[in-house]
Amino acid sequence: MEGYSMYFPCYTIGHGVYEKIGKVCRDYGTSAVIIGGHKALAAAQEKVEKACRDSEITITGVLWYGGECSYENIEMLKADPAVQQATLLFAVGGGKVTDTVKALGEVINKAVFSFPTITSNCAGCTSVSIMYHPDGSFLKPFFITRPPLHTFLDLDIIAAAPSRYMWAGMGDTYAKYFEADMSSRGEELSHYVGLGVTISRMCLDPILKYGEQALKDNEAGIASEALENVVLAINVTTALTSILVTKDKIIDYNTGLAHAINYGLTSYPEVEHNHLHGEIVSFGVLNLLLIEAQIDPSYKEIFRKMLAFSRAVKLPVRLEDLGLTEADTDTVIDKALAMPDIDHNPYPITRPMLVKAFAELRACS
Repeated sequence: MEGYSMYFPCYTIGHGVYEKIGKVCRDYGTSAVIIGGHKALAAAQEKVEKACRDSEITITGVLWYGGECSYENIEMLKADPAVQQATLLFAVGGGKVTDTVKALGEVINKAVFSFPTITSNCAGCTSVSIMYHPDGSFLKPFFITRPPLHTFLDLDIIAAAPSRYMWAGMGDTYAKYFEADMSSRGEELSHYVGLGVTISRMCLDPILKYGEQALKDNEAGIASEALENVVLAINVTTALTSILVTKDKIIDYNTGLAHAINYGLTSYPEVEHNHLHGEIVSFGVLNLLLIEAQIDPSYKEIFRKMLAFSRAVKLPVRLEDLGLTEADTDTVIDKALAMPDIDHNPYPITRPMLVKAFAELRACS
C-alpha cells in the first residue's frame, strides 16, 4: 500500500491567546506579514502587533487581502515586498481572508498562522481554500498540503463580533454531520474517512446543547463556556472532519443534499446577496431530513428536533424566510438536482422526493 500523510490543525483557544504567538511561531521564523480584512484588522491588529513586539517578531507590513479569495489577489500579495520579506504569514479575519492566505502560503511555501475574528466556518483550521473569480462567483476548491500551522481563537474578539456569523455558522456546521452520515451509509470506508464520519457527530451535539445560549452570549459580547463549545464545533471539529473525508481530494463525503439545495437557492441573486451561506444550508438540512424520513421513518423525530432548533434560533424554515415564495420551489428543486453534491448517496434523490419534502416542510412551518 502506498504511504500517505495526514496533517491536523493545532490551536489555542481562550482569553489572551495572542500572548502565545512567540512561543508557537518563533520556531518557524521571526518576521511576519499581517494580512486581513478591514473589519478584522480593526478588531485584532493591535493585539497581534503587541504580541509580536513582546516576542521580538518583526512585522514587515499590514495588508488588505483584496476582498476575494482569488488567484489574482494571491498574485497581488505574492508581489508585495512585505510578503516577500516575511517568513510567517498571519491571516487575520474570516473565511475568505484565511483561504487567501492559505493558498498564498501554499504557492510561495511560507508558514501560515490563522487568527479568526468571527466564527462562521472552519477555514481557520482546514486544508482547503475555496477559490472565487474576481467578481465573487465560485471557481473551485484548492486543496492545500496542510492546514495553518496553528490557529489562535481569541474568544474575546470572537464574542465581540456580530452574532449573525455564529448564527449562520451553526447551520453549516451541523450540516457536515448529516451529509457525511448520509453519503457514507452502508459503505466500507477507509480509516481516515471512517474517522472523519465518526467525529462529525461533534459537529451536531455541541450546537444542539449550547447553540441557543451561545448566540445570546455572543449578542451580549460574553466569552462564555457555551460560546467556546460552539466555536470549537464550528472551527475545529468541522475542520477535522473535512480534512479526513477529503483526503482523496473528492467531495463525496464532504457535501450532500443540504448544500445542493443551498446552490439551488443561491441561483437567485437576492438570496445569494442577502443571506449567509450557513443560514441557507440550514434550510437544506431540514429538507434532507424529510428525504431521509421517506426512507426511514425514524428520521421524522430527528427532523422535529432540528426544526425546533431552527425555530428557537430563528434560522430559516420557510422559503419566505429567504426572500422567495412557494412559486420558486420547482426552480430550486431543479437546480438542486443538477448539483454534483447529490451524486454520492445511499439511494437516488429524485424530483418527487424533493417535491414531497418541500411540501411537508411548508406544512410544518
